Amino acid sequence: MIHPTAVIAPGAQIAPDAQIGPFCHIGAESVIGAGARLEAHVVLEGPVTLEKGVRLFSFVKIGNGLAPVTLGRGTFVREFCQIATQNDTADAVSIGEENFIMAYVQLFPGVSLGANCILTNAVTMQEKSRCEERVIVGGLSTVAAGCTIGTGVMVGGASNLRYDVPPFCLVEGNPATVRGLNLIGMRRRFEDREDIESVRRCFRQLHKQFDPLAAAEMTEALDNPQAKRFTGFIAAHRCA
Repeated sequence: MIHPTAVIAPGAQIAPDAQIGPFCHIGAESVIGAGARLEAHVVLEGPVTLEKGVRLFSFVKIGNGLAPVTLGRGTFVREFCQIATQNDTADAVSIGEENFIMAYVQLFPGVSLGANCILTNAVTMQEKSRCEERVIVGGLSTVAAGCTIGTGVMVGGASNLRYDVPPFCLVEGNPATVRGLNLIGMRRRFEDREDIESVRRCFRQLHKQFDPLAAAEMTEALDNPQAKRFTGFIAAHRCA
């Protein structure tokens, strides 16, 4: 269903069961998948793809006319968010499946989100920053350009991230620092207790410096896949 006040540019591809609300503006390069729902005053500009079941709430603006933007299946974007609207670069934005992006979030061109992430109110992710899957970022936090947040990380509210964050960590502060492991998140995620204990042993040895050389040596000697992911990330990234 398309509301009569919505403006649809010629060339836009809209699934028959998609819902377009009042006063939306859909650009010519937009692709809107099955079951997608756009509330009032949503603007899509440039090459924007919404996969099945995406929901955009009122006053969301996506696209600067150049940057390709893809929102994965089942992703929700709440009111007043801006995605790839901030400058005239063409760096693609990729948002995975089943993400929940709350109100007033800003995602700059080049941002990448894995699946099942939660960005709470007024988070800003600057150019080419990246979240792996199952990351939670607290409200009013800023992720600096080029930073990568590892899988399973939880970021406290009003934090300022300037460096990469290893998987499974708790981080908060301004500037943000690692405070420990996200043990609750790991217990919910992993059935094998050894996954958690292996990561804990590695964390105890590395957390004071996050030395990439020591992490690389440790990775070669490890068998547990979650521990290897933790140490491998530190070996390959700039962690504080």
